Amino acid sequence: MEIVSLRSGSRGNAALVFTERTKILVDCGVSGKTIENSLKSIDISPDELDGIVITHEHNDHIMGVGVMMRRYNLPVWANAETWQAMSEQIGAYSNELQRVFDTDKDFEIGDIGVNPFSIPHDAADPVGYSFVNGSEKVSVATDIGELKKDLFEAVKKSNTVLLEANHDVNMLEIGRYPMQLKRRIRGKYGHLSNDDAGKAAEFLVKLGTENILLGHLSEENNYPKLALKTVELALDQADIKVGRDLTLCVAERNTIGRCR
Repeated sequence: MEIVSLRSGSRGNAALVFTERTKILVDCGVSGKTIENSLKSIDISPDELDGIVITHEHNDHIMGVGVMMRRYNLPVWANAETWQAMSEQIGAYSNELQRVFDTDKDFEIGDIGVNPFSIPHDAADPVGYSFVNGSEKVSVATDIGELKKDLFEAVKKSNTVLLEANHDVNMLEIGRYPMQLKRRIRGKYGHLSNDDAGKAAEFLVKLGTENILLGHLSEENNYPKLALKTVELALDQADIKVGRDLTLCVAERNTIGRCR
């Protein structure tokens, strides 16, 4: 099982979790055409998709959902509150394609077990996901306002984690965003900073994670080399070495991102 970031950042997010038998899109916050081209670049046809799972209803996570549903007859999984919040945004869809899950209950798509878990973010009922196939586990943990014990419990022993490193604290503070938006981003229901990602990475490695793919980088308040270096320095302080103890990569905004 592998996880590949198709697009990642404040302007749009989508990832693919897949085995030989099952292919799941995690969010679809870019155009259908972008998704199609991204999949084709890794030799996967959109017709091979088994469905889409949604983390929350913000536009950078659902912009292309309606198009992909209609074009490929794809079922979409989201919890009830997220469905209610996003229904009008994604346009007309067949009720037969709507799948509703309870946030605290696992379910299966093909040969992949899907384990949703609550995350602190300013949306209706936002979730992250862990995906399990045999002894393999990968997780998506982005759009998180603060680090909590429950988060680490949900993603522990993941081989690979797509982890948020949204912003550099100093860039955000001196940047041009209005103060209200800055407060939102750094608040309990906002986004993780590079420093937060460094703390999270330390715990994840200690809990068994071998690969960390930093994602959801802000175009305005971060850049890949800074995110990588900040997290690497935090790991160094905990005597965890990139290359020896884990592989650390960045999911860039407009290209395929993978860590293996």
